[in-house]
Amino acid sequence: MASPVKVVFLGGLGEIGRNCAAIEVEDKIMLIDCGLMFPDSDMAGVDLVLPDFSYLRENAHRVIGVVATHGHEDHIGALSFLLAEMPLKVIGSALTIGLARNRIEERGLLSQAEFVEVADNERIKIGPFSLEFFPVTHSVPNGYATAFHTPQGVILHSGDFKLDMTPVDGRLTDLAGLGHLARDEGIRLLLCDSTNAEESGFSSSETSIGKSIRTLFHEHADRRLIVACFASHIHRVQQIADAAIEAGRTVATLGRSMNKNVGLARDMGLLHIPDSKLRKIEDIEDIADEELCVISTGSQGEPMSALARMATGDSKWLTVKSNDTVVLSSHPIPGNESSVSRVIDGLLQRGAEVVHSGIADVHATGHAKADELKIMHSITQPEWFVPVHGEFRHMSAHARIGEEMGVDADKILLCRDGDSLILDDNGLQRGDSVPSEYIYVDGHVGDLAQSVLTDRRILGQDGFVSVILTLEDIDGGVQMVSPPTIVCRGWVDGEEGDKLRSKGAVEVADAVAAAIDKGVTEHDELSRVARRTLGRFVNHTTRLRPMVVPVVVDASE
Repeated sequence: MASPVKVVFLGGLGEIGRNCAAIEVEDKIMLIDCGLMFPDSDMAGVDLVLPDFSYLRENAHRVIGVVATHGHEDHIGALSFLLAEMPLKVIGSALTIGLARNRIEERGLLSQAEFVEVADNERIKIGPFSLEFFPVTHSVPNGYATAFHTPQGVILHSGDFKLDMTPVDGRLTDLAGLGHLARDEGIRLLLCDSTNAEESGFSSSETSIGKSIRTLFHEHADRRLIVACFASHIHRVQQIADAAIEAGRTVATLGRSMNKNVGLARDMGLLHIPDSKLRKIEDIEDIADEELCVISTGSQGEPMSALARMATGDSKWLTVKSNDTVVLSSHPIPGNESSVSRVIDGLLQRGAEVVHSGIADVHATGHAKADELKIMHSITQPEWFVPVHGEFRHMSAHARIGEEMGVDADKILLCRDGDSLILDDNGLQRGDSVPSEYIYVDGHVGDLAQSVLTDRRILGQDGFVSVILTLEDIDGGVQMVSPPTIVCRGWVDGEEGDKLRSKGAVEVADAVAAAIDKGVTEHDELSRVARRTLGRFVNHTTRLRPMVVPVVVDASE
């Protein structure tokens, strides 16, 4: 009887981002990715959202490493936060490790990581884990699908992938290798990317975007071109640079991550831009508009990014003007739509022309659409199937595809963050749930309580109202020394506000006096009376629910 294998999902099932799962073999744990999620608009003040590391923290002595499937932040961005708590082997392609190393080094945690570079189709053994790496095409180079050869058969994790037949670097998704794996050993369990499962047909080839970008350079030949894309999208950067150089332009990069990633990719031979055609952003003053192309970060509208600073006029390096064409060579990640719109509006208000994926073919997805997923299923033919990576609707659509492609309906499991599965001789069963809460990062502060976000939301929507009580203890009782004072921010103002504050103060004074007459002497209880009374008054008169904070001043002290 073979020993069972456990799969635990810590993030990425039900949202876009926070991708993190654990495979447990012979009492050891290997992670698949450790990514972050960018905050939604209702997460006031939050910079990043991490997976819940509680389960890993409790089992730190069993965690030996993490397979980094590719170099996107939603798959490697939380590594440095986990490394702050435990040392890890970080396993991935040379580029993926290079991108991860940059982030880890920024936090001073290189000593916590042991990097293990793997090559296409390599198979390695780490502890009880036998891992095999199959090339896949995605929007960052050198990604992998990973096969875990376990006592319960092969568990295949697809990574993020698409079936691009004409990739920029010629590195195809290794369908032949996956087919051999399925035929020779069989795939017991498939964990597969679901992001575009609702989208019919096939994704566009990345090379098709190069043609569109060259057309834009031709159509805007007399203007300065600023093109924003993901800093990790090396193939997109290559095509933008190729189009710029073909049009007789010099290229400059803008944004810390763009500068770092371009330097890394050039050093590794993955990005080819001649030294004579590449300038530092601080050295572009002498270049005419029609001879310059700036490749920038900020295509997702990130508030502190290079493009967002241009849109608000706060950029140290570039001032947007009427002779600029700005191209957003990406598509907004779900949740970023409003941020992207604000950046576009800001650029337009400063006189620039803006081209984005809504009006031109300037972006191709890196994720397989429905027909590509069908091909993956037809080749891998898994016994069991769990859709991963996506919102629940994406995973539900992928489950239907799996059933359509021949997986028994009772052998397809839809899971959520915190679920665990046990694969044994009898099949795949659900196990105990583990903690999977969102962990919020605000600046350098991690693990913000949900109550903090609730308070911020209330403050942002309805404002703040405070009532100040001045009380004095006398002869075993208590009295108000002066009438209550109400101050507020973001609730009401002007003459009408003065009237409401006066009426509210009277209501609170009457309620507190009544409580004192009934023998209430504790300041905390009188504070609660004031809060309840003012809260009811505010809601009744304005239909708003601001934060209500009572303040008691003890005149006896």
